[in-house]
Amino acid sequence: MAGFLLGLLLFAAQSPPIPSRPADGSHGDADDRGFPSTPGPGPLVTATPTAGNPNGTVQQLPRTIIIGVRKGGTRALIEMLSLHSQVAAAENEVHFFDWESHFERGLPWYLSQMPFSQPEQLTVEKTPAYFTSSKVPERIYKMNPDIKLLLILRDPTERVLSDYTQVFYNRLQKHKNYQPIEKVLVKDGEVNLEYKALGRSLYYQHMQNWLRFFPLENIHLVDGDQLIRDPLPEMKRVESFLDLTPQINASNFYFNKTKGFYCLRDHGRERCLHDSKGRAHPRVEAAILEKLYRFFHEPNRKFFELVGRTFNWN
Repeated sequence: MAGFLLGLLLFAAQSPPIPSRPADGSHGDADDRGFPSTPGPGPLVTATPTAGNPNGTVQQLPRTIIIGVRKGGTRALIEMLSLHSQVAAAENEVHFFDWESHFERGLPWYLSQMPFSQPEQLTVEKTPAYFTSSKVPERIYKMNPDIKLLLILRDPTERVLSDYTQVFYNRLQKHKNYQPIEKVLVKDGEVNLEYKALGRSLYYQHMQNWLRFFPLENIHLVDGDQLIRDPLPEMKRVESFLDLTPQINASNFYFNKTKGFYCLRDHGRERCLHDSKGRAHPRVEAAILEKLYRFFHEPNRKFFELVGRTFNWN
């Protein structure tokens, strides 16, 4: 009966627009998508019991989300985080907060996309497009203003080249035409501001939007370049941020000389990321790279100042 009444509550009331910060910690009623009308210390609906599973597993809303950035190393991060026994990770990118067709289905649908887990486990999902979508921060805040967010970043120029490489191979596999990288990066002798991949690397611009809703202490920045070169120190920082019992250690990683990056070892089972990860970038003329370095110099400086941390970029 309690579950039935809660279901009715989720679909019953309409919510007014929320303030950037709640006046109190109460949830209030839920809107037609299952969101609390007044965000409080946690989401209104957190878990669904799994009747068919005698081991007591449930589906839980994530208490941690990897929000991006695209081609920053989100897949590597969630795979490494999955090594921890206290973590239950969603297998696929959910795109709930950035795709209207998904968002309109409401929190009950979002909950249904989460993995089955033990009640004490931490559910995590990753959708790298969240970071650059202007509407996502407020939507996540409405679900849970205290959620912990993971943002993995790479050198902006390297991220752009990885972005192009992914699109290039996708078009190649579908036998579609593609433009040489010089054509998309430069227009009329200057950096092509119409190329969307450049905008995704303007971290300062997107971070400002997130900080309108979440304090910096709720967002942990993972150095994607360091994660590739030496994953363990970065993962220990992630464990600490998420208040996980220290568990991930050096034995969980081994360097694969053929692939040129670290792979994972979990209880004797070895696995590497998909072959689509770590692809070689196209060769780019030095003059074009220099244009990109100059283009990102000032936005990078502003980002470092905003987050109080410097990265070894360019």
